[in-house]
Amino acid sequence: MRARQALPALAAVAALLLTGCVDNSPASTGDATSGSAANAPEADAAAVALLPASVADSGALVLGTSPNYPPNEFKNEAGDPIGWTIELGNAVAAKLGLTAEFTVARFETIIPGIQGGTIDVGASSFTDNPERELQVDFVNYYEAGIQWASLTGNDIDPDNACGLKIAVQSTTYQDTVEIPAKSEACVAAGKPAIEKFPLDTQDAAANAVVLGQADAFSADSPVTLYAIEKLDGKLQPAGESFEVAPYGFAVEKDSGMAAALQAALQSMVDDGSYAEILDGWGVAAGGIDTITINAAANG
Repeated sequence: MRARQALPALAAVAALLLTGCVDNSPASTGDATSGSAANAPEADAAAVALLPASVADSGALVLGTSPNYPPNEFKNEAGDPIGWTIELGNAVAAKLGLTAEFTVARFETIIPGIQGGTIDVGASSFTDNPERELQVDFVNYYEAGIQWASLTGNDIDPDNACGLKIAVQSTTYQDTVEIPAKSEACVAAGKPAIEKFPLDTQDAAANAVVLGQADAFSADSPVTLYAIEKLDGKLQPAGESFEVAPYGFAVEKDSGMAAALQAALQSMVDDGSYAEILDGWGVAAGGIDTITINAAANG
């Protein structure tokens, strides 16, 4: 990336985005980090009773995550997954009487891992949509909108972005659906297409704007607001949040895992441990009161 040739001052700004560095190299699904039992909620008997026997007998809940999407899931300085999604994963495993084991994987390999039986739960800010529901079931635990960001003082309207260069994280909804659709609408109206600038990680997309490589970036609202906070005045929201959609933990279709996970998460909502995690990360605005299954199809 051109960031390697950035001036020292700009490179220093770029380094502010994350508390720890993100490893962009391909990660083996054998790289797992076990969740801590510290401050874990007590098991919920009703949720435990719903677990498929194979998972209950294993004693572990294997969660696949791609930790490059702060503050949802990212890496600390030791390279371990952290973030509010990770904390939810640890807590829901405890509610199910299991130990959380996080397997680090590329985002696009998590659903195949679930289908192949090597991952129990996809915990990586999956937007629940009808296309993905053909492959897996989703247990919905949050609602996030899309939020753009631009350099402070550079006002950009996401609804009038024809001809601009917009950074996104590869394989996200913004990369595969949002920006292509906006660009097609520009072309259909006789205007210049949007130049999509896909990058491996979300911090790279934010840094591209800071370094002048893109006009703005698009991401889920908690991710964008976190980047704006971490870059302390370098970025500003571009327009309002839009296209609110549910996040879901992905599980094997018709396996029984969805019902168990739903019960565990609802127990967390009811006892306050769910809100405590969201409050701790400043993302409570997208919290929900009722945990659902496959909201994209049923909502």
